[in-house]
Amino acid sequence: MNEKFRIVFIAGKLGDVDGVSLEVEKWIDVLKNEGHEIYAISGKFCHNLVTVPEDHRLLIDDISFDSPLQHEYEQMVFPFLNKFQTYISEEKLKATAEDMNHKSSYIADSIFEFIQSNSIDVVVAQNTNAMPMTLLGGLAVYKLCSEKRIATIFHHHDFWWERSRFVNSAIETILSKTMPPQIPGIEHVVLSNYASHILRSIKRVHPRIIPNCEDFDNPVIKDEYNSDFRKELGFKDEDILVLQPTRIVQRKRIEDSVRFVGKLGMRHPKLMRRLHLIISLYQGDEPDENYIAQIKTLADEYEVPLHFISNRVASTRGTTDSGKKMYTNRDVIANADFVTYLPIWEGFGNALLEAVAAKVPVVTSTYLVYKTDIRVHDFNMIEVHDNYNNKNELVIPDDALDKINDILHDPQKRTEMIEQNFRIAKEHFGYDTLKNCLNQLFDDYSYEILASRKKIQKSREEFSV
Repeated sequence: MNEKFRIVFIAGKLGDVDGVSLEVEKWIDVLKNEGHEIYAISGKFCHNLVTVPEDHRLLIDDISFDSPLQHEYEQMVFPFLNKFQTYISEEKLKATAEDMNHKSSYIADSIFEFIQSNSIDVVVAQNTNAMPMTLLGGLAVYKLCSEKRIATIFHHHDFWWERSRFVNSAIETILSKTMPPQIPGIEHVVLSNYASHILRSIKRVHPRIIPNCEDFDNPVIKDEYNSDFRKELGFKDEDILVLQPTRIVQRKRIEDSVRFVGKLGMRHPKLMRRLHLIISLYQGDEPDENYIAQIKTLADEYEVPLHFISNRVASTRGTTDSGKKMYTNRDVIANADFVTYLPIWEGFGNALLEAVAAKVPVVTSTYLVYKTDIRVHDFNMIEVHDNYNNKNELVIPDDALDKINDILHDPQKRTEMIEQNFRIAKEHFGYDTLKNCLNQLFDDYSYEILASRKKIQKSREEFSV
């Protein structure tokens, strides 16, 4: 790639431990190393986004996932999220849509001014127009590419029709038009073959696939910083740390991880008092206190010690306000004896790749994208097939319990498994793959970007006059 661009990433939040934030930082790392200049616009910078200098950032509170306006709109237009189950009149819905249109135009203008003043060439919209968790952000980006004709790359991680809470809505027309849009001159990127198929079928657009990737040349290991994790969190050397390295979201099926650990202890009693299940991340953007209570009740039933440690985990290393050490999720993974990853649905599988990079055994469900895009590469995972009984419980076979028991007691088997998985993942999902995909993306889209650059330059000249 010879041409270098000024690229702005737009998202509802950045610098967090969720999959979108993590993938954005990987893209930024690779693109900066390729010589591009990076900017960022977000509704919230959760932690210090060290890859983007402060003078290259723009904070717009109203596009945050948890902004008052976003919550107000959600209550109005998504009946499932209406806490009080109140009836919303047609007049109120119309007024809400008009308000969203007006405020998103103002935000689009603010973003355009930022683009003009920094001579930005291309926008990379991170899930803003796939999931309606930043309605104003999504509408603003739509207006930038449809009205201002700014070169825009939409990076879709998952889609609104995959979430039950968004399927029934009062703004179906708006969502269908803008999330994602069908406009000439824009690019769509998805994570998997499945997502590509769905987008082609529903939207009749042809996205390119760039999978989640990981830096296997610089993987997390036990080092001087994280080697005290057990001591800091109160675990003993003989404890078996089972890690659920995800946010607390129902589709992650954490209850199945609880049941897996409980059944492992019952089938192999010598492990019973040593097993500890750690949940490393927070509830995220889909809070449900009832779900946490359900997990705790199930853990008590199966006598599984359960540890919520999100208050000690961040996107970067540091300290809490009281001076306690903060670890990254990768630090926690590096200290785990094995990882449970049993979702019913995932856009790809960031945490799975992180565990493989840290050389930790993984127990995974065979969720759809795992079957279509990951399993085909002959990984050596401990698989629990996605079969559910009439109680909606994942059916956990004895052979999966026996396999992880073998791995825990046979260092040679463990080494063979983790080294095989690391080698395969590095080949197919490493930074070389990401670099090649991004170079191809920006090469193929370069004519649109250069045309957009001329429009922006012309608008700056007109504005200055």
